[in-house]
Amino acid sequence: MKAVVITSPGGPEVLQVQEVENPRIGDDEVLIKIGATALNRADTLQRKGSYPPPEGASPYLGLECAGTVESVGKNVTRWRVGDEVCALLSGGGYAEKVAVPAGQVLPVPRGISLIEAASFPEVACTVWSTVFMMSRLSAGETLLIHGGSSGIGTFAIQIAKHQGARVFVTAGSQEKLTFCKGLGADVCINYKTEDFVARVKEETGGKGVDVILDNVGGPYFQRNLNSLNVNGRLFIIGFQGGTVTEANLGCMLARRLTVQAAGLRTRSPENKALIVSEVEKNVWPAIAAGKVKPVVYKSFPLYEAAEAHRLMESSNHIGKILLIP
Repeated sequence: MKAVVITSPGGPEVLQVQEVENPRIGDDEVLIKIGATALNRADTLQRKGSYPPPEGASPYLGLECAGTVESVGKNVTRWRVGDEVCALLSGGGYAEKVAVPAGQVLPVPRGISLIEAASFPEVACTVWSTVFMMSRLSAGETLLIHGGSSGIGTFAIQIAKHQGARVFVTAGSQEKLTFCKGLGADVCINYKTEDFVARVKEETGGKGVDVILDNVGGPYFQRNLNSLNVNGRLFIIGFQGGTVTEANLGCMLARRLTVQAAGLRTRSPENKALIVSEVEKNVWPAIAAGKVKPVVYKSFPLYEAAEAHRLMESSNHIGKILLIP
């Protein structure tokens, strides 16, 4: 089969399509013929050599996909050859085929095309596991999403609004803020021209928001703490701004704040299967009802993976970027 190979750590130009061995499936796995995969920021880090795949995972990039079941392991009972599915991966999406534990496989949501379905597994599992399973964000509470126009951001806006939350977002241009507003965001903040802490306090009567979903890391850590309400919860899902910071932690004690980092890739198959099950139960009906829609910015053929990475790193996109084998 063909797969995108990292020829050496570096820029997008190190990505090349090569012939590689077909994946072998275990007794509890399915083999998916990939129709589309979606880019994630973690892919760019792996390309640079700073985010290696977990032990035993595929060496190829790609944390989600959609496609057709080509074969199943002997212990797999739910899935059949020919089923249209999407899946949360530990790697291997930038290829023509991938082997994945059956518990990480989902049916293509009703009303969504096979290609569009590739935009959902990673973002849905990330957002649902943090904002709703861990932080237990409830109707009427407030959520601040940094990077509201990203793939995770555009999904989080929609599902949080569907669940009855008041949604704040940050983004870096009026175009992106307008798009977020169209998805349902209540308060849209340009982080390049506004102090998001001051705006959050202004919009909440000085209280702050209840939950923050952050992909920036170090530079935002203190400002995020300052933006939280009593019993507020900060979830860090990325470090686009860096991992090192200095902070005054006094507010954590005074306002009983919770800070948690939450990654998906290194979780056990059992834990991922639990998250996938919760996503199918709670998110897939919202997609089928049209309350959460795919936001796909652009699709590239697999051999243009380098160009797709350049687009992602430019941050000029809104929503997800797809690769089509």
